[in-house]
Amino acid sequence: MSSVNVGLVIGRDRVPTARFATRSLTDALVAACRPAAPAVTKPGAQAAVTIAEHLQPEGLTTMRPTSTKAIGIASLVLTLAACGTKQTTTQAGSTGSTSGYKACMVTDTGGVDDKSFNQSVWQGLRKTQQAGTADVQYLSSATSSDFARNITALESAECDLIFTVGFAMADATTGAAKASPKQHFAIIDNTGDRKNVQGLLFNTTQSAFMAGYLAAGYSRTGEVATYGGQDLAPVTAYMDGFWEGVQYYNNAHHKSVHVLGWDEKTRKGSFAGTFTDQTKGSQLAKNFIQAGADVIYPVAGGTGLGTAAAAQASGGKAAVIWVDTDGCVAAPQYCDVFLTTTYKGISKAVQTAVKGGAAGNYGTGDYVGTLANGGTGLSPYHDFASKVPQALQDEVAKVGEDIRSGAITITSKSQP
Repeated sequence: MSSVNVGLVIGRDRVPTARFATRSLTDALVAACRPAAPAVTKPGAQAAVTIAEHLQPEGLTTMRPTSTKAIGIASLVLTLAACGTKQTTTQAGSTGSTSGYKACMVTDTGGVDDKSFNQSVWQGLRKTQQAGTADVQYLSSATSSDFARNITALESAECDLIFTVGFAMADATTGAAKASPKQHFAIIDNTGDRKNVQGLLFNTTQSAFMAGYLAAGYSRTGEVATYGGQDLAPVTAYMDGFWEGVQYYNNAHHKSVHVLGWDEKTRKGSFAGTFTDQTKGSQLAKNFIQAGADVIYPVAGGTGLGTAAAAQASGGKAAVIWVDTDGCVAAPQYCDVFLTTTYKGISKAVQTAVKGGAAGNYGTGDYVGTLANGGTGLSPYHDFASKVPQALQDEVAKVGEDIRSGAITITSKSQP
């Protein structure tokens, strides 16, 4: 029978970690939560006593609280994972910071290790903990029905600033903000309300424009491709920029490189319908490769990993341009097919928001990351540094300069 480690923080003292049998732990938590309980129980004596009554540590006597008052101060991370839907909770700041400030996040359904923006938010939060700015915690959402429940749970856990990740969480975030006007929020890839919700947005059309120019210049078949997870503005912003960048290359070089999977003018293209299904990403990539595409730009989170695998299996027929966070860092097993990445500076934006909040300066206006402020850009070429002609690298850099100066105007309606 497997076992897990469980630790408690009571007042300012840490109780030595005890080892519990997984089966008895599960039974105890299920019994403590019947008939139903919120994802996080606000610190209180009754919840702690209830769980302790059902829990039998391995090799220890029954753990019963000797001080109801002390247990009332305890924050049991156990209940976060046990009650309600399947969730993952990490409370990483109990010993990492002495600031007394707490910053938390609710992931979307991609999870905290999605190799994309959920992971970037968590990395930003961890850096604030390492800097001693804040204690940090996250809750993972298995389905969209977990969004509101997880936000409420983190409010009960007394988080000062709660990050919600992605446009799909807009309704849940807005609802929570209206219900709790003194609670501060920041939402990735969506506008705020200029009150207690700050939007952290990224004009990725700019970096995607550079990626489209690069793809067109690198292609040997004259066919490149892109697809999205879903037909939503933060997704099509990437696709628009990519499409425009290819057209700009064509005009500059009198070429006719064709974009498969998206047409900005007609707003029609290919969408996987998911941000997690790698099988769909693989199949889309195989279809594009069969149609002649030798550079593919998936804007679909974890689904894109299937595309990277297909490119890797193609024997050099296709390369991939990744999104959100440097692919060679997030998914190093596919670095040999990652031409570059159009990144979002999410980690930096999160750190800035937390630092401001900890000082009592919460942003009310939305932050928009651009090429000019480092909020988006191209990652290094890594394994392709010697494969991309220096002349093309210089042209791509010049395109970026012209976007920053305004010499190049991007027309996408999906821009924030």
